[in-house]
Amino acid sequence: MTTVLKLGGSVITDKDQPETVDRDALEHASETIARHEHADLVLVHGGGSFGHHHATEHAVSRTAGTHDTDATRAIHEAMKSLNRIVIDALATEGIPALPVHPLSVGTRTVDGELLLSTQQVQTMLKEGFVPVLHGDVIAHAREGTTIVSGDELVRVLATDLDAERVGLCSAVPGVLDAGAVVPDIDTFADVAHALGASESTDVTGGMAAKVRALLALETPAFVFDREGIGPFLEGDSPGTRIGFEPSG
Repeated sequence: MTTVLKLGGSVITDKDQPETVDRDALEHASETIARHEHADLVLVHGGGSFGHHHATEHAVSRTAGTHDTDATRAIHEAMKSLNRIVIDALATEGIPALPVHPLSVGTRTVDGELLLSTQQVQTMLKEGFVPVLHGDVIAHAREGTTIVSGDELVRVLATDLDAERVGLCSAVPGVLDAGAVVPDIDTFADVAHALGASESTDVTGGMAAKVRALLALETPAFVFDREGIGPFLEGDSPGTRIGFEPSG
C-alpha cells in the first residue's frame, strides 16, 4: 500500500527567515514517521524559507520562468540544501531515505503540464528505500525554468504510483473556515470563500493550490498539522478530508 506524505515548508522551516530550519518540527516529524510503518512510503517536502525566498527574489513561479542559470542554480541549490537536512534527520531515526531531485526527473510542456518520471521512485520503493522529493525548479518549454511545487509532485506521484493514501502536513490542523477546521471538502466551491493567500512568502499558491491539487485525485487525501502525522500513518483521518470518500 503506497502512501504519499508531504511535509509542508511551513512545517519544517521558518518561512519568514531565509534558509532557517525548524529543527524541533523536523525532528518531531522524523521521530513520528520512524515509529510507524514506513514501507512503501514516499515523502515530499516543500520549499519553505529555502526555495520560496530565492524564487521570489528572481521573480520565478510556476508560470513565470527564467533563462538565468545563476537564478536557477540558486533556487535548486537552496532546495538541495533543505533536502539534505531532511534526509539527514530521517536517517538519524533509522529511516532509509534517499533524495530524488525533480530538476533531474521532471519537465513542463509548453502548455505547462508537469511531466515527471516516477520509475526511479518505483524502483526505490521496491528496494526498500523511502524516496524524498521536494519543490524545485524544472525545465519548462519556452520558459527556461519554472517552479514545481510539492503539491504538484504529490498529485503526479499519487496518480502514477496508484497511492492508497495521501497526506499533506501543514502549519494548520486542516483547511480552516473562520478559524474552524472544515472536516470534508468535496468541491472547491465548498471553501472558496475561506481560502486566502499565504501570510508568508509563497510562490506556489498556498492552501488554495493544495485543495485544488487534492481534489484532482481519486485517492483519500487529508490536510493536517504535525500532530496528525501519526494518526494519518496509522490509517486514521486527521484534519480535513478532501475529495475521495474512503469506503469501509
